[in-house]
Amino acid sequence: MNRKIIHCDCDCFYAAVEMRDEPSYCHRPIAIGGAANGRGVIATCNYPARKFGIHSAMPSAQALRACPQLLILPGRMALYKAVSHQVMAIFQRYSDIIEPLSLDEAFIDVTESTLCDGSATRIAQQIRAEVEAEVGITISAGVASNKFIAKVASDWRKPNGLFVVKPDELASFSAQLPVKKIPGIGPVSAAKLAAQGIHTCSDLRPYSELELAQKFGRMGQTLALRRFGEDPRPVQASRIRKSVSVENTYAKNLTSAAECCDALTPLYAQLIERWEKLSSHYAVGGLVLKLKFSDFSQLTREHATTDIDLNFFKQLFHVAFASGNAQQQAQGVRLLGLGLKIKAPITQQQLRLF
Repeated sequence: MNRKIIHCDCDCFYAAVEMRDEPSYCHRPIAIGGAANGRGVIATCNYPARKFGIHSAMPSAQALRACPQLLILPGRMALYKAVSHQVMAIFQRYSDIIEPLSLDEAFIDVTESTLCDGSATRIAQQIRAEVEAEVGITISAGVASNKFIAKVASDWRKPNGLFVVKPDELASFSAQLPVKKIPGIGPVSAAKLAAQGIHTCSDLRPYSELELAQKFGRMGQTLALRRFGEDPRPVQASRIRKSVSVENTYAKNLTSAAECCDALTPLYAQLIERWEKLSSHYAVGGLVLKLKFSDFSQLTREHATTDIDLNFFKQLFHVAFASGNAQQQAQGVRLLGLGLKIKAPITQQQLRLF
């Protein structure tokens, strides 16, 4: 059955809220992020700032060099969460099957909806109009019969746009898509595909499913589906978490292993605090440590265990730190992160009827 799925994505969400509350920001480059005189990074920026090449995860100091007139605001997370609740409440007028991906975007399944005569396109139009009128920000939406294409479509006419891909257009629409648009295909995977002469979904089509599996392993199964714009995943109203983590970027590099180990203690306390909110619903499946050197090279190390122990994290750190070269170790560590791989406990999993 063809589903009717809408992907809604607020346009430059944090910046949009700031421009709503201070109209003088609308025509000047602004960004939300950390201070440039520390280790701050950009969380998001408005479209005038994007013309200068500003983007999320860019160091604030670099952003200011690219655009000296850029205004970097510290952000008001409590306000953004409140605005997000307003937006999600509007989505809930049209469906109970909503899968939030973040504060500012969600999938909405309107397959069974009788509103707007059952037209997903008209529902998307109404949602966009109500968000703008009631919340004061704009959203872009994509309408399609599956999640993959709906998400791609929502980005097609940003900002403040609507794009619809009909079921009989899936194959032709997806043919032109770069493979990096496929979820799970990051820069490394895209480079691996490019080395095989594969740049778009149409480049994947001459291969059989078996050939894709042999060439790219597990990723080949996803490529086989997505190359024709297919995606069987349902919109999940309640998502199962797979991890919980904390990290910190330090104002000054940590220049010794002992200093780093000391820094793990408060991180561990933060992680435990987050874990305690989830521990009644999940079980631990492993520990993860992330380390980023001053040159931005990043290492992660994992340990499969059901126990949470600070000493295990310290052991992982020493393994990761030792993997760096002498120059990296001397220049120091700029970021440390701790995480848990989590899963639903067996007692909560559905049992076979027979």
